[in-house]
Amino acid sequence: MGTPSTATAPSGHICVITYPGAVMAATPAPNLVNLEAVSKGFGTRLLLDKVSLGVGRGDRVGVVGRNGDGKSTLLQLLARREEPDDGRVTQNRDLRLGYLGQSDDLDPNLTVSQAVLGDAETYTWAADPRARSVMEHLLGEIDHEALIGTLSGGERRRTSLARLLLTDVDLLVLDEPTNHLDIEAVNWLAAHVVDRAGALIVVTHDRWFLDAVCTQTWEVQGGRVSSYDGGYAAYVLAKAERSRSEQVSEAKRQNLLKKELAWLRRGAPARTSKPKFRIDAANALIENEPAPRDKLALSKLATSRLGKDVYDAENVTLKFGDRVMLDHVTFRLGPADRIGLLGPNGAGKTTFLKVLTGQLAPDSGLVKQGKTVRIANLSQTLDEVDGMKTVLAHITDIKRTAALAGHSGELTSSQLLERFGFTGDKLTTRISDLSGGERRRLQLLRILLDEPNVLILDEPTNDLDVETLTVLEDFLDSWPGVVVVVTHDRYFLERVSDMVYAIMGDGNVRHLPRGVEQYLDELETGTPGRRVVVSGVSASGSVAAPEVSAGTPSAPAAAPIDAAAARAAKKELNRIERQLSKLADTEKKLHDQLAAHASDYGRLAELDTELRKLNEEREELESAWLEAAERAES
Repeated sequence: MGTPSTATAPSGHICVITYPGAVMAATPAPNLVNLEAVSKGFGTRLLLDKVSLGVGRGDRVGVVGRNGDGKSTLLQLLARREEPDDGRVTQNRDLRLGYLGQSDDLDPNLTVSQAVLGDAETYTWAADPRARSVMEHLLGEIDHEALIGTLSGGERRRTSLARLLLTDVDLLVLDEPTNHLDIEAVNWLAAHVVDRAGALIVVTHDRWFLDAVCTQTWEVQGGRVSSYDGGYAAYVLAKAERSRSEQVSEAKRQNLLKKELAWLRRGAPARTSKPKFRIDAANALIENEPAPRDKLALSKLATSRLGKDVYDAENVTLKFGDRVMLDHVTFRLGPADRIGLLGPNGAGKTTFLKVLTGQLAPDSGLVKQGKTVRIANLSQTLDEVDGMKTVLAHITDIKRTAALAGHSGELTSSQLLERFGFTGDKLTTRISDLSGGERRRLQLLRILLDEPNVLILDEPTNDLDVETLTVLEDFLDSWPGVVVVVTHDRYFLERVSDMVYAIMGDGNVRHLPRGVEQYLDELETGTPGRRVVVSGVSASGSVAAPEVSAGTPSAPAAAPIDAAAARAAKKELNRIERQLSKLADTEKKLHDQLAAHASDYGRLAELDTELRKLNEEREELESAWLEAAERAES
């Protein structure tokens, strides 16, 4: 097999693992790394059982599976950080492999710049477009002269990832690289790894990232590794097809996979990135599958439980010292609203939620809470729970039975736990022995048993595996309450929320009609939309039209910018003009339909609503066009 050695770059700080002599064949092996009948266990538990697989040049493999099923162990075996109990791992001759684990080996006495760039002078890396991009998107908010020992866990994680991405390797092995990254950074990372030469193996719970990056998906389950072509959407389809081909019962077939697939084909990701899977097979699977949520039915249910008012914030202002966190913000949250909040770290998302829910008093303005509101916040911890209790005993002590939305009758405590992934010996496991993801699942179930009607989800996807995330999404589909989501998981945000708002640190709260895509566009071009008074979805399910705030000062004149920014502005102008052209075509079709259904008052009302939304979107685009035109002429 050969003895592993470490090659050190001239800078002295970027290390690449090589394994000379790993493959002794006369001709180059087709794969960079192979596992041959590999088994690996810990204690009495067998994580991998006679697994054989390989990674070829150019492969980009995503690894999914439940927490604790062996995903990280598989990566450690591929990277030769662990040795198998049985079987063998072979690697191509002189393989250059870069590994990002869940912990780092950074020297706490080095500065960020030294840890990432070694002794390289600023002018050296600044002349390299790749290095500039890595430093800007991963370390832009971190002091480059700060010592590693003074950084937070998230900052150290970003530093480790930056150091690795500036290394030339044949194979990148990444374990949860999107942790501690915001949506903008995840979007950049996806584009970066796709553009890199070389292969990739990544473990992540970020399903949008899997779809954007991966050409294969491995599922680790029950000691086996099953391979599927394509990213997450293709994996969902293939697994649903496999269930059907095995002739499972109809009740089993109506499972989360079909529901997830239906949303993938109809929802936001299906419009932005077309998964390359068999369209006919997908359509056959979801032909009779209803939409994930019946918004009207949920709205009626929520109205009966909550009343007409949930939270009303009128002309709210909040300052911390000289910084204005909220500047005369008006916001209304009604029954059945499902909103997502986006914004950079430190922009004020958590502050806004605290003001809205009464945990923080504003300096001026009024916040009104509905009388029937019962709020639950997922950010609360299990610290007060007796760690010596078993999972089943703990839930039974809270409630032996409970009625959940979407289910007829009541579920027992063991049935509830099964739905949230606690089966077999996990029911009798002590809480103190649970993994981080398992504790998060238990925390969620514990909160839901209190029967809240307003659910605040602050980074709910942390520590949750893909399977648990689909369970949570399925539950929220039939939950007739208000949901407010703050998350950097783009897939989860688009899947759960119906409307998206941005808090960018300028004291305003703005509606984003195009959701995450608009947010990323504005960050890239630096052209946030106009300030608006925003309101959520009303009890009838309709979206209240944004209005310009009274007394809002006109935008200041654009500052002089360089030629590169002007080119970007002209590019933005072209994009907006294309969108306006499409809107004009759609508007013409709507007017034609209005004429054709002149006597159908029900259809006329629907078409009128669509036309109003179209006008709102056109106004947003026209405002953005004017701003881009000013920048282009500067």
